[in-house]
Amino acid sequence: MKTVLLLIAAALASAVAPGAWSQGYPSKPIRLLIPFAPGGGTDILARLIGPQITETFGQPIVIENRPGGGGTVGAGIAARAEPDGYTLIVVSGSYGANGALYDLPYDPVTGIQPIILIGVTPLVVTMNPAVPIKSVKEFITYAKANPGKLNYGSAGTGGLGNLAGELFKLEAKVQMTHVPYKGTGPVMTALLSGEVQTSFSSMVPSIPHVKAGRLRAIAVTTPKRSRALPEVPTVGETVPGYDVTHWYGIWGPKGLPRKIVVRWNQEVGKVLRTDAMQKWLAKEGLEAAGGPPEEFRDRLKSDIEKWKWVVREAKISVAK
Repeated sequence: MKTVLLLIAAALASAVAPGAWSQGYPSKPIRLLIPFAPGGGTDILARLIGPQITETFGQPIVIENRPGGGGTVGAGIAARAEPDGYTLIVVSGSYGANGALYDLPYDPVTGIQPIILIGVTPLVVTMNPAVPIKSVKEFITYAKANPGKLNYGSAGTGGLGNLAGELFKLEAKVQMTHVPYKGTGPVMTALLSGEVQTSFSSMVPSIPHVKAGRLRAIAVTTPKRSRALPEVPTVGETVPGYDVTHWYGIWGPKGLPRKIVVRWNQEVGKVLRTDAMQKWLAKEGLEAAGGPPEEFRDRLKSDIEKWKWVVREAKISVAK
């Protein structure tokens, strides 16, 4: 994995020319927080983008993993940091869920400064092949005929997979039983063994099993089909309006100077448009996003509002 990352980073570095920053910034290393343990999608993305920004800025981008509380520990550190551009954070779609689940000491939308939405990706709805379900329509019919008998696994209560499953239950008007696990790896093991029959999980761990025929992909959760699984329909094609989009983005503390926000937005956008990054994103089932900071803020606001409704209607609670 390290060798692959180094090769990709080298290719990106050759494609992104150094840019001149305004006098004074950056004059020292910049801390880029990751609110999860090493090895996940958020961490990998940061380690791909970081070296290219280092090349442009002339100062090291130091990746610092601060896991805990479903991402709330690292996010809290970033929110409390000085708004000087030397502490930023890369977050994922779980940040929007946390804004609905936890009583945070800062507003997750207005209490931060969004910088850029990096990319978006669907979750994929998979079935154990022993289950006689090959489409979302059959899923709904089966669940209604067998209320509560389908078990769906997730990487933990309050996580995006759990919320996606509960949103499906609410919008399709079906009953399923949620079985939480400690991570996506155990979910895949349970799904393959038949301990649970279905899951709403991220693309990266799911695709190898789908390609090998060990799992059946019946839908993706975004409004549009995925380039990684173009033959798989969306949930929304059967349940109009259903949308669960997993994403990655960068934000900083509230009060971050506009000039710094714009520069980071521009430079990360350049990295996302390089051929090397485009190929990597496509392989992982991610669509490059980019766009202005306001677009990221809108995504945060809509996600948090939606998940607050799901948390309330499904009566989801997590340990505080």
